[in-house]
Amino acid sequence: MQEKNLYEYAVIRVVPRVEREEFLNVGIILFCKKAKFIKMIYAVNEAKLVLFSEDFDLEQLELNLCSFQKIAHGGKAGGPIGEFDIPSRFRWLTAIRSSAIQTSRPHTGLCTDLEETAQRLFNELVL
Repeated sequence: MQEKNLYEYAVIRVVPRVEREEFLNVGIILFCKKAKFIKMIYAVNEAKLVLFSEDFDLEQLELNLCSFQKIAHGGKAGGPIGEFDIPSRFRWLTAIRSSAIQTSRPHTGLCTDLEETAQRLFNELVL
């Protein structure tokens, strides 16, 4: 029997007009301390996003989400925060913010396959 991994995940949300508090789920971040695993997956449904705000800057959103992904995956490409250890990067990415990109509170679960679980959560919560 395969060992189960305790993981945490958060949903990445775009809030086009912060004052309205409406959001669209665009990605997930899944983290497992024991396995030293972190993965961020995102996809922006531009047609839906435009329904929230016709003048939302989609190019800037893509740049910001790419930065989130670089930080999640670590290394020099993620800047100073990308150099943090995996738990610290996850905590930084899921910190409460009042910007156009926000995350849900972290949730926990158990699984045997972290890659499969990340994809399943992405499919269920974003696509």
